[in-house]
Amino acid sequence: MGAPPTGSCLMSATRRAVLARTGALGAGIAFTGAFSELFAGTAAARGHGGYGPLVPDPGGLLDLPRGFSYKVLSREGDQLRSGEGPVPSNHDGMAALAGRRGRVHLVRNHENRHNARIGVPAVEGLTYDPMGKGGCTALELDGRGNVLGERVAIAGTAVNCAGGPTPWNTWLTCEETEDRAGTNGYTKDHGFIFEVDGADPHRTGAVPLTAMGRFQHEAIAVDPRSGIVYETEDAFERPFGLFYRFLPDRPLGGTGSLRAGGALEAMRVPGVPDLSGIQEIGASFDRVEWVPVPDSQAKQTPIRLQDFGPKGITHAQKLEGCYWGGTSVYFVSSFARSSEGSAGDHFGQVWKYEPHRRRLTLVIVFGPDTDVQLPGESPDNICLAPSGGLMVCEDGNGAQHVYGLTKRGEVYPAARNAQNIGTPEEPEWGEFAGVTFSPDGNTMYVNCYSPGTTFAVTGPWC
Repeated sequence: MGAPPTGSCLMSATRRAVLARTGALGAGIAFTGAFSELFAGTAAARGHGGYGPLVPDPGGLLDLPRGFSYKVLSREGDQLRSGEGPVPSNHDGMAALAGRRGRVHLVRNHENRHNARIGVPAVEGLTYDPMGKGGCTALELDGRGNVLGERVAIAGTAVNCAGGPTPWNTWLTCEETEDRAGTNGYTKDHGFIFEVDGADPHRTGAVPLTAMGRFQHEAIAVDPRSGIVYETEDAFERPFGLFYRFLPDRPLGGTGSLRAGGALEAMRVPGVPDLSGIQEIGASFDRVEWVPVPDSQAKQTPIRLQDFGPKGITHAQKLEGCYWGGTSVYFVSSFARSSEGSAGDHFGQVWKYEPHRRRLTLVIVFGPDTDVQLPGESPDNICLAPSGGLMVCEDGNGAQHVYGLTKRGEVYPAARNAQNIGTPEEPEWGEFAGVTFSPDGNTMYVNCYSPGTTFAVTGPWC
């Protein structure tokens, strides 16, 4: 059965019965025009309906709508301009941070495991574990988008997937692994968040922010008013990941302040053990609870397996992208499959949490049986677009796109990866990741994961 129209107060008898059994009705379930609320307090009020069909790129790299163009800023295997070594593999999450005199600092993750083709070069003072091949590189661009420099920003980490920017203009890079010292050759425990200053990496060094938890981190978002940091966990198997918040001892204290420590908590939605069991756009829960994590370092047991008491904790499959918009934090579940142990099936959900109301709302469901459909599957990285709406990186099978999503639920293609890493008979395309916009909103930066390529896309974005 499809989801009810946006703004509908209707609920199927079957779903009402399920919610009643789980206690969700008692938690304040309601149906509202939640889809439009996704863009409340943002520039998305004017919206945009798309830019027309994609035009095949004669260069075979990136297909874009007519009127748009791209520049390749960096390619895997080329030499870093710093001379520190080759550009590493597996380009992933990324942020565009404002610099002086109109410059932009692009901080880019490399999701390298122990067997990556090209690891992040080890640099003195910037290397956490000499056996780790992950980390970040930083590009410096001038006001015209020309690359002025490219260097290692942190090295010796592992599986740097996504992360998020801070209000004080640094990047928090997340390790999506729980490997300990002695595993895969590592000499130190992994599964942490690290702070990276794109303008001056030696200011932040390679210090794990241990109080923020050791688990399979994906992305973060910082509440610019309270300084609370929200974190997603992309666990690969049951029990699936959790949604966390970190209460820093020095909120909004600037670069290095998160090292002072704090408290880590996990989200509990009363009566909802698995978010994938909720499918109706607009479903809202008003009594979200935050439960202290028993052992944030997961010394013996992964956090998601720890004892959160008789009420349990709320899990979700493939918790990935996370961002702050208006007065709320938004996070993505890329997909859920009942065949893999989830309570329900979908091709992607976007959830909104309002801290001042302790309210969680399902604002988008992607999939074949919903009103909002992504032509492909599995939304991953997301960001707000300057023209209104969202940009969503696709991470699934077949052709890979960056899609735009308007507040009216319209989905349009913004880019398609034209780099075939398979064969003519069995083509294959690497996923997109790290979509972000320049501080002035005139340029979209995005990574192709494999072969690692960073693009700058310009055109009539507004």
